[in-house]
Amino acid sequence: MLRCWALLGCLWALRLPGAGGGAAREVDPAHYRERVRAMFYHAYNSYLENAFPYDELRPLTCDGQDTWGSFSLTLIDALDTLLILGNVSEFQRVVNVLQKSVDFDIDVNASVFETNIRVVGGLLSAHLLSKKAGVEVQEGWPCTGPLLRMAEEAARKLLPAFQTPTGMPYGTVNLLHGVNPGETPVTCTAGIGTFIVEFATLSHLTGDQVFEDVARKALKALWKNRSDIGLVGNHIDVVTAKWVAQDAGIGAGVDSYFEYLVKGAILLHDEELMSMFLEYNKAIQNYTKFDDWYLWVQMYKGTVSMPVFQSLEAYWPGLQSLTGDISNAMRTFLNYYTVWKQFGGLPEFYNIPQGYTVEKREGYPLRPELIESAMYLYRATRDPTLLELGRDAVESIEKISKVECGFATIKDLRDHRLDNRMESFFLAETVKYLYLLFDPDHFIHNNGSAFDVVPRPHGECILGAGGYVFNTEAHPIDPAALHCCKKQKEEQSEVEDLMREFYLLKRSKKSMFKRTADHNGRESQTASTDASSESSRGEANPMKNTKRRLPPLSCLSQPFNAKLAVLGQVFLDNT
Repeated sequence: MLRCWALLGCLWALRLPGAGGGAAREVDPAHYRERVRAMFYHAYNSYLENAFPYDELRPLTCDGQDTWGSFSLTLIDALDTLLILGNVSEFQRVVNVLQKSVDFDIDVNASVFETNIRVVGGLLSAHLLSKKAGVEVQEGWPCTGPLLRMAEEAARKLLPAFQTPTGMPYGTVNLLHGVNPGETPVTCTAGIGTFIVEFATLSHLTGDQVFEDVARKALKALWKNRSDIGLVGNHIDVVTAKWVAQDAGIGAGVDSYFEYLVKGAILLHDEELMSMFLEYNKAIQNYTKFDDWYLWVQMYKGTVSMPVFQSLEAYWPGLQSLTGDISNAMRTFLNYYTVWKQFGGLPEFYNIPQGYTVEKREGYPLRPELIESAMYLYRATRDPTLLELGRDAVESIEKISKVECGFATIKDLRDHRLDNRMESFFLAETVKYLYLLFDPDHFIHNNGSAFDVVPRPHGECILGAGGYVFNTEAHPIDPAALHCCKKQKEEQSEVEDLMREFYLLKRSKKSMFKRTADHNGRESQTASTDASSESSRGEANPMKNTKRRLPPLSCLSQPFNAKLAVLGQVFLDNT
């Protein structure tokens, strides 16, 4: 059977532009960049005119619906895309709208996973990009600000879900009442392991460690419960830690867990997270990889359970590029690209041996994953094949999915029937990754040659120098901001500790001087009596009047100014 797949791969390779004959048509990035911009505004304006303040646009009926919690979700998800397209005036307007209209104190059952990646992630990214968008930021930014407070408020609503015996969160939480008593304890692996990027960012910016702590505990609980052959399943009981679905793979239900081990390691310079991913990757390569495809296997035995490719797996080549595995990434990407060329999109499930869609999984909801991988790989290789995927994506989506009120989910790629939904990730991810694929000189791709200097109370911070880490909803996070705020919190805490020590020292000195004065007074009286007595005997000792008892010291005490030398900066009393 594997030989058949290899032959099929060879046949598909013949269909690739430039393979086996004619030269590929050159792609004009500037032309397609403007096409992508027009796509965004067609969808975005349709949402504003027909769906706001609902979560999502229904493009076939030109109205809206709430889907993930009644947050005006598309507006939050699209906010940083506005800036990436250069529209600072609309970014500023939307920031004001969101501050006035979004309320998280509502009696709504919300997905913990989706609320985190779309709402918390979207608000954090917009907060960190605010200054670049011309928003008048508060003193203390990026460690304070209204969008940061909104992100923190939303994240706090999710914290009750993590109160389980294992530390792994429930999948759903009521934003007003917490976890419902009858809530199912079964959660998918990605729904447990996809918090470290947003929650660690929150902890570093706000100084509240609780967010990063719960995210790390959840990650480590999954790690602890992997199988003996190093794989994790698809769904687990968060109370008992028993695996409910034991299919192991890189796709739906598992995907962003692996993604966040890598991105969390990069964001936080965390060797432990990267080591965890590399150990998983060994098992993935050993048990699930066949001819540059990745299958689903039984997590304890490694036997194939589903020989399918899922569209969500198309993020994997991009993730491989982040770990430097470019050659394997390109081979797998080309496999996935052949599926796109076969249908004009990626079906949700694709049967690899049969080379066709799986029943009831024929749709394409305008997902971004293959385009995301193309963007990462193009940054690494400048291979023109990756631009060709971008071109094909623009042409396909416009031809099949575009309607009067936006872009509709493709219900069936075989006959191009449409569904009445435009998910918020179309504007947050699909359009954004397409635009960045065609704009290699964008500030998001900055290599450190440009940056912003932000004055802080205890020095300066360098921000916007590149190295942005995208969360799984394509919201970019500037790692430098985390370092800046963590450094400020540490310095502030150290100064506060020194101030407390200084005042305690002053109080102890006052008390010591008072005791010494009292003691000397008593000694003076005693010496005077003794002197009179000795004088009467003619044997007075003058040293008895000058002798003082010193308090014991455990170590030498530094001057206060010296103690305030923090990270090479000295603050004087009059500062």
